[in-house]
Amino acid sequence: MKYGINTKAKFLFATCLLVSAIVVAIWYLFSAGQYATYLVETRDPVSGLIAEAPIEFHGVEVGKVKSVRLVDAQTVDILMSIDKTAPVTAATVATITSRGLATRGFTGYVFIALENVGADSGPLIPRPGDPYPTIAAAPSKGMTLDTVMSQANDNLQTVTTLLASLLDKDTIASLTQSAENLQKVTQAMVENTKKMDAIVANTERASRQFEPLVKSTHETISALQSQILPESYRVLANLDNLSTSLTAFTNRINRDPSILLRGTAPLPGPGEKP
Repeated sequence: MKYGINTKAKFLFATCLLVSAIVVAIWYLFSAGQYATYLVETRDPVSGLIAEAPIEFHGVEVGKVKSVRLVDAQTVDILMSIDKTAPVTAATVATITSRGLATRGFTGYVFIALENVGADSGPLIPRPGDPYPTIAAAPSKGMTLDTVMSQANDNLQTVTTLLASLLDKDTIASLTQSAENLQKVTQAMVENTKKMDAIVANTERASRQFEPLVKSTHETISALQSQILPESYRVLANLDNLSTSLTAFTNRINRDPSILLRGTAPLPGPGEKP
């Protein structure tokens, strides 16, 4: 039985497809054997987290997000495919975070960060009735552009409300009056500064005029000292001599009180007439 060229081409194409499918299946089975599936349940917003988002363990990519599913109004389930060599244990927690400000596009992206936060290093096993082990969820750290703008808007409104409550008509009038008073005080200080400059200048001129008088007074005092001091020394010497004489006389009276009656003349000797 002979086959035409078209039949051979179709047969060859089908064979290539079959081989490709087998290769893909083998690769998928091999890859699937290298990864384990984990579940994260969170009540935090997961805006921007999509399938194929990266999963990092201490900054090293170890897997991908498989799916993000809304369970109820407050709970979201996240299925993750993580390399079996990653050190996922009972102490591992998952944090939804982001890089950059935007959740999509070239300016940033949302990913899941894993880390161990406890001392329990045992294996993570599924809870009864759950098909996959569940990794505990930590509070989200995602900072998106929408979140930043919302927070900035809230802060601006708060500041505006505060300013509106503080800057009422009476406060504005008081601030205006304070500014005017401050301007008057400044002007007065400028005028007083000019007066102080004039006083300083007059004092400096007066001090220059006092210099000759001070010099003349100093010379007069020096001349008086040169004349008075020698005379004072002579007076003091005379007083000292007088004090010495009085002391000697007092001592004589103490030894011979009769001097007060007969004087200081010597008594006549035997045979002499008084």
